[in-house]
Amino acid sequence: MRHVWPPGGPPGELDPAALAGLYAYPAHPARPFVRVNFVSSADGAVADAASGRSGGLAAPGDRPLFGVLRELADVVVAGAGTVRAEGYRGVRTSPERRARRRARGQAEVPPVAVVTTTASVEPDAALVTDTAVPPILLTTADAAPRARARLGDAAEVVVVGEHDVTPEAVLAALAERGLPRVLCEGGPGLFGSFAAAGLVDELCLSLAPQLAGGGPGRILDGPAATEPPTPLRLAAALAHEDALLLRYRTVRGDAADPPPEAD
Repeated sequence: MRHVWPPGGPPGELDPAALAGLYAYPAHPARPFVRVNFVSSADGAVADAASGRSGGLAAPGDRPLFGVLRELADVVVAGAGTVRAEGYRGVRTSPERRARRRARGQAEVPPVAVVTTTASVEPDAALVTDTAVPPILLTTADAAPRARARLGDAAEVVVVGEHDVTPEAVLAALAERGLPRVLCEGGPGLFGSFAAAGLVDELCLSLAPQLAGGGPGRILDGPAATEPPTPLRLAAALAHEDALLLRYRTVRGDAADPPPEAD
């Protein structure tokens, strides 16, 4: 399924309702469905070299899509390094978005779940102080007591391993909390660990029309997922102004939500 936005016409605004239909999760996932979302420059950089942040990469249409992907998810997952580097806050919402989530049987606001072996989130972090719902810290038995003492009721601290945090344990903890529609926003190391474990269902990649030059890394870091590389199926492509908004499925993702039959 490939799309030029808007169909048959000049560049215009992205329609949130149409995006929500195009990017819908499987209706009743039997297991956690992991969608990974990244923006990259045309030459493959994951961040702007000057700021070191993904927000420096200007991909037309990425921000509206970012909002829609968060609205559709049960939980937003990110590594502690990404939370600090990007200055994470709680998920922004609106009365309209809250109503649409209620209609889908979801909580009004998705929590942010932070994957961290050290539970290194401070009480004055914006993720803790500027949020409608407490964040979830997925951490180790070693780090949890200190985090609970430091954060109190401002965050839910969940032990998912004795000395390490694995992708399998992260998804199991989220499933236990009724959060199967997972939106992973990175960073590259967390994406790499999910890919290496074979637990990625979908990759949403916004391709910014700019060259970042040398320095910034790629969207995936860490061990290779498989040998040979993991194949992807192009599920949708939106051409919006000079950017491309790409959605890829893995074999795992297609097994959970098979593509429609061709006409």
